[in-house]
Amino acid sequence: MVANAKAFPWGAGILLLLATVTAAAAGAVISGGSADPWYAALHKPFLTPPDILFALVWPILFVLMAAGAMLVLERAGSFERAISPLGLYYTMLAFNAGWSLAFFGLQDVSLALGILVALWLLIIAMMQDFWRYSHLAALLQLPYLAWISFAGYLNAFILFAN
Repeated sequence: MVANAKAFPWGAGILLLLATVTAAAAGAVISGGSADPWYAALHKPFLTPPDILFALVWPILFVLMAAGAMLVLERAGSFERAISPLGLYYTMLAFNAGWSLAFFGLQDVSLALGILVALWLLIIAMMQDFWRYSHLAALLQLPYLAWISFAGYLNAFILFAN
């Protein structure tokens, strides 16, 4: 073993993965999709993807999010040395779940759009902080940023068309 090699901070890594899975599960439980009568009755834009696409895209996005955060954690060597980007990551997860709660749980489309705008800004800030530790970690967030941008279009259309 190399004397200067840092051990991976497994405790922080496990907590990061648990937080990611919890946020993903919360969104999945709260979001009823087309099975939700309220959502099914909404006038939605032509570009609204079928439910199956959401079911395929979100797990991939959460894997990419977590992979980026794990790269940052690995490069930093501890949570304390990466408190800014990982703090933004945890905040982003909370806003991600908060959007599902606002949109599907509370059926408050305008609140959901406000959360989505904040989420988009959080992703940008997180990517900037990730970049300092790992360019790959930041780039892995691009599909998530694109998806959230698309979700903003869908959310805004639903707000103004209903």
